[in-house]
Amino acid sequence: LEVSMDTWSYFHTCLVSIWLHRFYIYSAVAFGISLWIVVQFTTSRTKRKVGENLLQELGADKVGNGCAPPQAQEVHVAGVKIFYGSQTGTAKRFAKALAEAVTSLNLPVEVINMGDYDPEDGLSEETSSRNICVFLVATYTEGQPPESAAWFCKWLEEAANDFRVGKSFLQGLRYAVFGLGNSAYVDHYNTVGRRMDRWLWMLSASRIMTRAEGDCNVAQSKHGSIEADFEAWRAKFLTRLQALCRGEKQPCTGECKKGKCKSSGKQSKESSDHEHGTSEHENSEAEELFETSSEEEAGGADSVVDVEDLGNIMDHMKKAKVLLLEGAWNAHGVHHFRYQLVCLVDQFLQAKLNCLMIFALFSGYKLIGSHSGVKLCRWTKSMLRGRGGCYKHTFYGIESHRCMEATPSLACANKCVFCWRHHTNPVGTEWRWKMDQPEVILQEAIENHQNMIKQFKGVSGVKAARLEEALRVKHCALSLVGEPIMYPQINRFVRLLHQHGISTFLVTNAQFPEEIRRLEPVTQLYVSVDASTKESLRRIDRPLFKDFWQRFLDSLKALAEKQQRTVYRLTLVKAWNVDELRAYADLISLGKPDFIEVKGVTYCGESSASSLTMANVPWHGEVVSFVQELARLLPDYGIACEHEHSNCVLMAHSKFQVDGEWRTWIDYGRFQELVREHERSGGSRTFSAAEYTARTPPWALFGARERGFDPLDVRFQRKNKARDISGC
Repeated sequence: LEVSMDTWSYFHTCLVSIWLHRFYIYSAVAFGISLWIVVQFTTSRTKRKVGENLLQELGADKVGNGCAPPQAQEVHVAGVKIFYGSQTGTAKRFAKALAEAVTSLNLPVEVINMGDYDPEDGLSEETSSRNICVFLVATYTEGQPPESAAWFCKWLEEAANDFRVGKSFLQGLRYAVFGLGNSAYVDHYNTVGRRMDRWLWMLSASRIMTRAEGDCNVAQSKHGSIEADFEAWRAKFLTRLQALCRGEKQPCTGECKKGKCKSSGKQSKESSDHEHGTSEHENSEAEELFETSSEEEAGGADSVVDVEDLGNIMDHMKKAKVLLLEGAWNAHGVHHFRYQLVCLVDQFLQAKLNCLMIFALFSGYKLIGSHSGVKLCRWTKSMLRGRGGCYKHTFYGIESHRCMEATPSLACANKCVFCWRHHTNPVGTEWRWKMDQPEVILQEAIENHQNMIKQFKGVSGVKAARLEEALRVKHCALSLVGEPIMYPQINRFVRLLHQHGISTFLVTNAQFPEEIRRLEPVTQLYVSVDASTKESLRRIDRPLFKDFWQRFLDSLKALAEKQQRTVYRLTLVKAWNVDELRAYADLISLGKPDFIEVKGVTYCGESSASSLTMANVPWHGEVVSFVQELARLLPDYGIACEHEHSNCVLMAHSKFQVDGEWRTWIDYGRFQELVREHERSGGSRTFSAAEYTARTPPWALFGARERGFDPLDVRFQRKNKARDISGC
């Protein structure tokens, strides 16, 4: 027993001692672990460095000129493709000279005229080809590209600024840019090369060296002539190319931001100069002219403004607005204050939209006057090239290449979570802008649309007959942005469109019931039904009106009073509004639409204005399942058509099924006759939707093998499809 007690006493003493000295024990253990980690890290790093040195020694022994590795060694550079855009032949001459120099390194080389190349089909292949792409492009009149490079640049700009094209679309493509220009034209010096460099970077392509610029102005050229500028750059390029062939990586910390690398002291200096407002010319004094970064292009209406910089711009504008308003109040009193307020709001919104256009949130978006806009739809471009039309072509028979997408009102009364403009357009519940006349809006809209169409002349794949047809607008989709029905002269505007033989597809967000009632006949009137309950509508559309739900219901009732074609547009957002079938059926019985379009939401990219992700986008099969379940609740409706590419399905009222055949298409000639009779009679001659229907072709029907794709066209499958976010 005594031994047992002694053992316990000893054990207890040890435990107490350990507890009292526990901090020393913890420190010793921590030190030991740290020492072990350091030893392991040092050992592995030493082994890796020895291995790399050995590989470099072997590579140096086996590669004669640094650019012709044997079959057993990894190929770092498969070849060089030299693209040129030239007006006078200088860029072409430089391209051939560069090709000769590259050939001497035993590398395959190809010289390509941008005018003979389809970037949409070809550039995506270069992301995995291990080629180096070199772009030699001149800046021509007024800062525009040469004619041969116009389409190449146009496509690149739109791809870089189109939310449907993934920002990593050209990830893996390695490139270098050499611009040709004349510094005597200060406002447009080398703008094409600079923009091309930036657009490639925006699509995640990788520069192998900083952009270079040649100057035709011998007085300002760093090396005395544009030829000397090119020779200096070519020497650097060949050196860089040999390094890439050996597998050497570009010396970069990886902390690149806003299109420039922070690892270079020179570029850091450029950043500092830019932030302090140093002009482009001053920067050129401090560094070699032929080596400039993408962000050097400061100043000028055509320069690119970063998103980060836009906040500062808008802050200055807001401060200026406050100061101007205070001055107007103090100096001139109430009446002048109100006048200044209206004009200033108009100018402020115009300036805001111009800023947005600068960094191309509205890619290809043309502003008209103070409150209207027009844009070339991507489906218009697609049909011009024989690659298929939009869902309206499948459902209603429009000619997509002859459709103009426009709006007479940029403002909207909602801030929908799936808005593809990320809420960059103005919002409001009433008309607050100086009103432009409908004749002016229509004339400028058609002119802008035609000018955008003309840019496709000579573009690879564009069908000449369709290009000629596209210049004669036949349809107008009043759904570009905002709330068209807010425009006080919307009826005059619609009448003008009809007088020009243009059909009208008008979309409203169901917040202006009285305006819907006063609206004169249009070809087809849409109401967006984004949710079926008050709470879900509040969450999804985020309307500005306090009585939004009553306005919504009243708008649906107003739609039921219309005699011409009416449509409910349902946008499905997974986890938001796909489980409200019975409530949707009740709303359909309230508005009695002729057609119901059910479409999966289009993901528009990340935005602080929305929490939507790709997880909220339903698959086409899920959209079809939703429609089939909804059809069971609506005995008067059937599933008529689908357009798989747009993730969209059409339900139609049974009155459009005649003798077993769907008649969802529109007889546009007959509609124009009916609307002219209506106008001549002063409105007494009414007409109904059934009077201008046309037979739906078999390929457009739901369940057809074509899934809504017109067999007269050839469907284009993007080779880099995984990087593309498609939508309607």
